Amino acid sequence: MPVLPPTIAERPLPRLRAVRQVFPRPRLADVYAHAYAEATARLRELNARPGARVAIGAGSRGIRDVAPVVKATVAACRDAGFAPFVTPAMGSHGGGAAVGQRDVLTHLGVTEASVGAPIVSATHVTQIGRTSWGMPVYFDTAALEADFIVPVNRVKPHTDFAGTHESGLCKMLVIGFANHEGCTRVHLEGFARFHAVVPETAAVILDKAPIAFGMAIVENAYDETYLVEAIGRAQILTREAELLRIAYANMPRLLFDHIDVLIVDEIGKNISGAGMDPNIVGRTAKGILPGYTGPSIARIVVAGLTEAGGGNAIGIGQADFTTQQVVDHFNAEATYANAIASGTPESGRLPVVLPTHDDAVRAALLTTGREDWESAAMVRINDTLHLDAIWVSDALAEAVEAHPDLHWV
Repeated sequence: MPVLPPTIAERPLPRLRAVRQVFPRPRLADVYAHAYAEATARLRELNARPGARVAIGAGSRGIRDVAPVVKATVAACRDAGFAPFVTPAMGSHGGGAAVGQRDVLTHLGVTEASVGAPIVSATHVTQIGRTSWGMPVYFDTAALEADFIVPVNRVKPHTDFAGTHESGLCKMLVIGFANHEGCTRVHLEGFARFHAVVPETAAVILDKAPIAFGMAIVENAYDETYLVEAIGRAQILTREAELLRIAYANMPRLLFDHIDVLIVDEIGKNISGAGMDPNIVGRTAKGILPGYTGPSIARIVVAGLTEAGGGNAIGIGQADFTTQQVVDHFNAEATYANAIASGTPESGRLPVVLPTHDDAVRAALLTTGREDWESAAMVRINDTLHLDAIWVSDALAEAVEAHPDLHWV
């Protein structure tokens, strides 16, 4: 029995037209040089012996310039007479395994050859303290054996909670450096408490671990580096909160009030920690993201997975329909390890699977309740990180022509 009735399976889809969304575009001209200067200035403040070992933490997010920022930090350490190495700081990603996490770094362009330093990937953790409510605080053992630790991460809105500290240096310290065991323990606290868990746990780590400074990256709405700052240990909690407000002001968005069907060509960990960013689509594994101000979206179709995501389909559970192509590239181990460790098994569940992209879109349109598909507000995007180039149906033509930041291509 066919999934779609013949009259639906053969029904033509509405035309989609190319549209350009325009956002503010502040950006650095030379990311490497700026990052090198920032790291060098902080290293001069350290009272350290020549040859001191520096663990530089790199995560698993799709940060455009993570490789040049890590490379610049490595070079600054070497030129200061220290011995840097890079270590994955990504919690349960890469299947929570040392080999998998090294592979994730490779996908991000962070290799021993590209950054000029050894990569030490291990999953052992050491308990270094407890929070005020008794939660054990775990930290990467290999990093703790270094003389200094420098986390490198992007500061941005988180995908599952809102607070003064969301994604950034503090979250990397609390979850990224905690590896699979510690990451799982932190997520037992639940996202509803993360607004307090992240900064309070980070404060414990900053007190107990040899954090020298953090390299914070903020991107603009075009996935380009807006700023890189080397933040001293004592200022990390305060300055990161300020950078988060800057990140919120520079994030992309869909400039519509309502969308009947949103087609997302690809999701993946290199796009967002949630596969597709809830700050853009509104949906999380637990419901609508608190504070979400974007368009209401009736149906979401996910058509594919990014190659760089390694088959991790986290976030697929927030879609209504997907394709056989997604299932064919679905890495159950990577997806389920991430979903379980984050405490959101819902995010790893497959939605309704249709054989083709067009079948999935037809099913989405059918279930909106609109008899006239030409009246459906449809938007197609490459992914939730790149929103300057989109495609929309004719039903949104009036909205495009009325908005000063929307232009037909």
